[in-house]
Amino acid sequence: MKALNNNIYIALAAIIFLIGGSACQREYLDLKPKGKLIAQSTSDYNLLFNNTALINTGTGVTEYPNGQLILGDEVLSTEPYFSGAALRTQRFFRYDKDLYNPEDDNAEMKGIMTQLYTYNKIATEVPESTGGTDEQKKALYAEAIANRAWCYFMLVNFYGKPYSPATASTDLAFPIITVADVAETKFTRATVQAVYDFMIRDLTEAIPLLPKNTSIRARLGKAGAEGLLGKVLVFMGRYSDALPYLNSSIDDLPTNYPVAFYNLNITMANAGTAGAWGYNPTTNPAGFQSLYPTAWLNTENIFCKQVNAGAFNADRSDILLTPEAAALFKSSDMRLRFFSSKENGGAALPIAGTLRRNSGTVVQIGIRLADIQLLRAECLARTDRTADAIAILEAFRTTRMPAADAKVTISDKTALIRFVIDERTREFAVNGFRWFDMRRLSTDPLFSSTVYKHRYYDATGKVTEYILTPDRFTLRFTQKVIDANPGMPNNP
Repeated sequence: MKALNNNIYIALAAIIFLIGGSACQREYLDLKPKGKLIAQSTSDYNLLFNNTALINTGTGVTEYPNGQLILGDEVLSTEPYFSGAALRTQRFFRYDKDLYNPEDDNAEMKGIMTQLYTYNKIATEVPESTGGTDEQKKALYAEAIANRAWCYFMLVNFYGKPYSPATASTDLAFPIITVADVAETKFTRATVQAVYDFMIRDLTEAIPLLPKNTSIRARLGKAGAEGLLGKVLVFMGRYSDALPYLNSSIDDLPTNYPVAFYNLNITMANAGTAGAWGYNPTTNPAGFQSLYPTAWLNTENIFCKQVNAGAFNADRSDILLTPEAAALFKSSDMRLRFFSSKENGGAALPIAGTLRRNSGTVVQIGIRLADIQLLRAECLARTDRTADAIAILEAFRTTRMPAADAKVTISDKTALIRFVIDERTREFAVNGFRWFDMRRLSTDPLFSSTVYKHRYYDATGKVTEYILTPDRFTLRFTQKVIDANPGMPNNP
């Protein structure tokens, strides 16, 4: 394989994502866009971070990187819903080899690549910008490369194999791109190890330069970057190394706006009670509810990113929570109120025990407080600090259910690790986090024998199982991308 050139911007971003396949790429480069701001001052580059929390390109739902919501093994599908679902949804659910038509763009890449271009532009140009102090420029540079690491965390978990120390140096992932150059028309896929090393370098460089307090929750500060670095290390199986960063993330939470758990015993109480979000056990299960705060106001977000998920979390029943996943919840768990046993409109779901998530049209996929705390608990359990892990788990669970039911009475290390993973499923069900957990656990001896699958029920109730094979842990690039970049190998 040719040596990786870090100073290229792939044709995928240049042609497909940034200018929609236009034949006028040179004009795009040579002319300043009329009516648009050309960043020059430090404050201009600061403004470029705005509007990057919602990941899409603004022209359609299929451009959101939300395929992970379908891929997790906590979901099933059934008639009469599946046949009416989008073709993309059907293909993801079946773990098909080719998820898109040859002429399509990869939704899991498109919006992220647009943001990556912005972050590379800021990182490259802000040091020479005008009007700002050195400290301001360094902070914006750090924020850009930390955001770049977040982009690569998503991309490597879509297009690279799950991290394994034995094969990471040869497994192919995604090209490492550090320059915003729309003229570049070729690229080389980096290895999984190279991408993880790249993320670690970016985050390690950024953290000392980032502020503790950011102006809004959509801006990445010290706590978010520390949490992301801890998460990257967890995905490498480096639990002892990850724990200090996860701890620092909690220690360095912003103080100029609240970052704290909601007590669902209060917020998800019935409408009319103090502090409730308006849950009505009679009317809400029959439709979809927007009880959860928006990403920018959600106090459980350390750093907010979100994607559209209406077909999976609101008015459709294309994918449903399995009875097995639903059975993980205690009946007193207030997170169950984000689900319904009825389809939108009030009819009963056809498969007993399944649930429809009916809690809004977007999914928040950034650095979330619950994610960091549960990763902390997992790292503590894996490093034989079970009492500390249980303390974190119980404190967290008391915000989700009555204190008496939040107790964790497990002394066995392995059982406690498995409990943490189940808690992650309870917390993030049908939010896409399970797909990322499945990938990292597939190389973990404790979970490597797990068979991941989807069940589909036809109109007669007959079950078809779709087994996730190792090859399908990676998504394939579309033929459009391969044709634009001759010689680039695709995933199997």
